[in-house]
Amino acid sequence: MTAVELIVAALTAGASAGVTASASTAVQDAYAGLRDAVRRRLAGDQDALAELDQDAQDAQDRPDGPERLTAALEAAGADRDPEILQAARDLLALVRAPHAGPRPTVVLHEAKGVQIGDGNTQTNTFT
Repeated sequence: MTAVELIVAALTAGASAGVTASASTAVQDAYAGLRDAVRRRLAGDQDALAELDQDAQDAQDRPDGPERLTAALEAAGADRDPEILQAARDLLALVRAPHAGPRPTVVLHEAKGVQIGDGNTQTNTFT
């Protein structure tokens, strides 16, 4: 994935996650921070700013949506801006986190053979 593809992926993922009621404040804040940094970088390009303001789903539905934004980001040098790249990485890490929210409390009285967590392996021998 190129740097500009990383930025576009983060913007799309942030927009998609940001519209859900379950999106964490951290995701919403990270998305807003990335958008602000990109807007500053694209300040002189009204077409690119309009593309950035389009809803993520609309951009995916239009055949030229992501390509126009990608070209504008490359032309503006956003793919070489360390602030934008780090903000994009941080946002993708938050969106892709399997357990972004608080962990549930599990109460198991007299339970046998129970596993909690991801990727566990267990062998049970009950007597």
